[in-house]
Amino acid sequence: MHDTPQAPLPSGYGFASTARDVLGGRSLAGKNVVVTGGYAGIGLETTRVFAEAGATVIVPVRSPEKARDALAFVARVELLPMDLADPASIDAFAAKVRASRRPIHLLVNDAGIMAAPLTRDARGYESQFATNHLGHFQLTARLWPALADGARVISLSSRGHQRSAVDFDDPMYERRPYDKWGAYGQAKTANVLFAVGLDARGAARGIRAFAVHPGGIVTELMRHLSEEERRAFGVVDGKATAAKAPSLSSGLTMRFKTVEQGAATQVWAATSPQLDGKGGVYCEDCDVAVVVHETSSVGVRPYAIDRALAEALWARSEAWTGVTLGG
Repeated sequence: MHDTPQAPLPSGYGFASTARDVLGGRSLAGKNVVVTGGYAGIGLETTRVFAEAGATVIVPVRSPEKARDALAFVARVELLPMDLADPASIDAFAAKVRASRRPIHLLVNDAGIMAAPLTRDARGYESQFATNHLGHFQLTARLWPALADGARVISLSSRGHQRSAVDFDDPMYERRPYDKWGAYGQAKTANVLFAVGLDARGAARGIRAFAVHPGGIVTELMRHLSEEERRAFGVVDGKATAAKAPSLSSGLTMRFKTVEQGAATQVWAATSPQLDGKGGVYCEDCDVAVVVHETSSVGVRPYAIDRALAEALWARSEAWTGVTLGG
């Protein structure tokens, strides 16, 4: 296996490309796909595009009525209950998928929460880390036997990973003061490290993993932000007010995407033939991202793609969840 360079290909796509653009009319007929968060925001757009291309899309749902309303006119979509913060529901969802004996060709781990106040799950784990990382770690591990050889697993990260590496000394904020943005950044770094660790384990079966930054999109992900914080992002009455807006604390600028553009990078990573035989990299704007060594409006920080840190996180995640790959 050759390492995939963490550098642009280039792909020929970019910031303004949409999910339909990058799919390029390819058929997904006969493919089975799981999309967490597949009934809101960019997850909903991803579900629509995959279904339009002929795939059967299985969507785990925490709010069944909301999901049914959102997906009422989308063909080939199946809804099954699941809550990423509830380990038992993850096991039940995965068991139902495995019992159907269908191979899963794409797993898009899209769901997540951002900048939530300090809350803990039943195990005492901080909610952003538990939902964004550990829930998807457990789901992927439980679905591992169902993943087809050659499957791709997409891990939704964020430019927010630049806010924090994983704090292995106190990841659950048991001793240090809680910082909702630091906790979000740590969870998004964990999403990237998870893709690195999973790719190393899946490559022998042709199962490749990618982490994705979708871009800045106005979605329900902002639900925990105050009105002042929303305005700092350039969002007023639920809409982006400018093509560029100052981002919180970093002093950088933020360019907003539409939902159709926001879904593009994960659809590209999930389906592009340009990525055949590749994996374990962080992608943005429909291409492999550059490595950056300081806070930047683009790119991935070295600590998020470090293999030793990925292995350390993998071992800790097994201990935290009690789950091993395929176990």
